[in-house]
Amino acid sequence: MNLLAELKALDLRDPGRWPLAVRALAVVACFVAASIALIYFFVWEDQMPLLQQRQDQEQQLRTEFRAKHQQAVNLEVYKRQLADIERSFGALLRQLPSKTEVPNLLVDISQTGLASALQEKLFQPGQEAKKDFYAELPIKIQLTGSYHEFGEFVSGIAALPRIVTLHDIQITPQDKDEGTDRLTLELTAKTYRYLDDAELAEAEAEKHKAEQAKRKAGGRG
Repeated sequence: MNLLAELKALDLRDPGRWPLAVRALAVVACFVAASIALIYFFVWEDQMPLLQQRQDQEQQLRTEFRAKHQQAVNLEVYKRQLADIERSFGALLRQLPSKTEVPNLLVDISQTGLASALQEKLFQPGQEAKKDFYAELPIKIQLTGSYHEFGEFVSGIAALPRIVTLHDIQITPQDKDEGTDRLTLELTAKTYRYLDDAELAEAEAEKHKAEQAKRKAGGRG
């Protein structure tokens, strides 16, 4: 109680008359406050951005770890899925003829029309268009016959062991005479073949050359 009374009796304007213990305590308190202020302004504030950066890096590394851990856990599943995809792709690729097999496929398409009792008015292969790993060959076809014969032709095309798609189908009467069921079928059949290694290498070189020319053009712009 006496200590509290002595503290209340202290004259803040004359610290020289304070008791020695109180003056020592005040000096220590001032030193601690000054040290805290200096640490805050000269150490803490400078280190805060670095600390925040390290915390962000830690969070990013934790996220990457969880993602890689999940991938590692599912690695065997991914391997099986990749093997299934490769088998499916191989099965589809086998349905594409090679360059040397295309002429036989064209004969098969033409023979399918003749086997359906259709009269072939036009069978004109067009310009081959190369894609990523295959080439597309359009064939303009004009046939005459009946609806039933057209149906047999389409069924025959679908039954071929190679992929053939039909596009731009148009059916019109062969003439305007009444009582006739003769019709004209016009369409574009497209067949596909896979590119051999030399063609793939050539396509890759052309792609690389085009990208370089594009970059040069962009640099000049």
